[in-house]
Amino acid sequence: MREDAARFLAPRHRVRPHSILADAVAAGQRAGLDDLINFSIGDPDITTDQRITRAAMDDALAGHTHYTPPHGDPELVAAIVEAQRADYGVDVEPGQVLVTASACHAMALACMAVLDPDLPPARRREVIVPEPYFNCYDGQIEQAGGVPVHVPTSEADGFQLRPEALEAAITPRTRAIILNTPTNPSGVCWSREAQLVIARVAAEHDLLVLADDIYTAFSYAEPFIPFATLPGMAERTVTVRSFSKNYAMTGWRIGYAMGPAPIIGAMTDINENIVYTAPAPSQRAALAAIRLRHEIMPPIAELYRSRLMAAYREICDTPRMHALEPGGAIYLWVNIADTGLSSAEVMDAMLHQAHVLTIPGPAFGASGEGYLRLAATLDVKRIHEAFARIRRMEIFGG
Repeated sequence: MREDAARFLAPRHRVRPHSILADAVAAGQRAGLDDLINFSIGDPDITTDQRITRAAMDDALAGHTHYTPPHGDPELVAAIVEAQRADYGVDVEPGQVLVTASACHAMALACMAVLDPDLPPARRREVIVPEPYFNCYDGQIEQAGGVPVHVPTSEADGFQLRPEALEAAITPRTRAIILNTPTNPSGVCWSREAQLVIARVAAEHDLLVLADDIYTAFSYAEPFIPFATLPGMAERTVTVRSFSKNYAMTGWRIGYAMGPAPIIGAMTDINENIVYTAPAPSQRAALAAIRLRHEIMPPIAELYRSRLMAAYREICDTPRMHALEPGGAIYLWVNIADTGLSSAEVMDAMLHQAHVLTIPGPAFGASGEGYLRLAATLDVKRIHEAFARIRRMEIFGG
């Protein structure tokens, strides 16, 4: 009897895709360093507000431990609708909302709803992904039968998407554009002008926009603008939101999607065959969070802003290292090209010489070579200690 169970796998899953991010995290684990300062993963180090946790616990004890309707707990859906109206002046119907088990889940469902794995490879639908980009996008697109098309941005342009670069990437097979602002990993807030360019191009070429709005509370350089509020964009935008970062609720795995009713309906149908509905206790936690949003989100956002600026000042004081002033999210995109080493080489040197772990830029697209991503998920004291160690390294002037 053959013992190689890989023979049961579909051909496209027999070779696991290489993950630079996973390699970096594994390297940190293998190092076994008791004094490791870990900037690698964007998981907030603060615990979910106790008011959220207690409300979820009380609701679970009161019986909220059963399936909810497929589109979500009616109270949570109603609260999402109310929040959109109150915060952004947007009217969303309950049938345009789907509660999901994380924003990653919502994006994957959106891709499955609008892409088509039954098409032959030469006709597969394409999704434009500006670089640098959140590393899950490629897998979400490809698993849904689509083709990611990367469009690099540059530091010289403030990592804003050039209109001519966007236009050049469009083909008859283009189906959608992913927009993520504030952006992981660069921390850039896309300007209104850049978003209006995407809106114009989407309308001219009849494209869908997948707006990955994960860091709405962390938009410092520009006021956060929901893409669906731009003229003519509501009918061609699927918005993905999350409670993970805004409320420090990563482990609850809860998010939602909003968009045109036919697309949200298809996503709901697909999801019934995957998890049916998001976990009821997590939905109740999300309900408590959204009701307390004006109390909980601002202190979290201010905490991360102070950390980002502390790290940015340290970067400015470190030879052979620079970055744009952070505009949002919880990350710094650090240019280390002046070291003359690759991103992977610098990451490895920092790990073994300074006991500081980062993620090499190519984890977020090929144009990320020459950069490192730092997540500001550590307190200011640890940030100062990390850079004191880094500056003792020879490649950074020590």
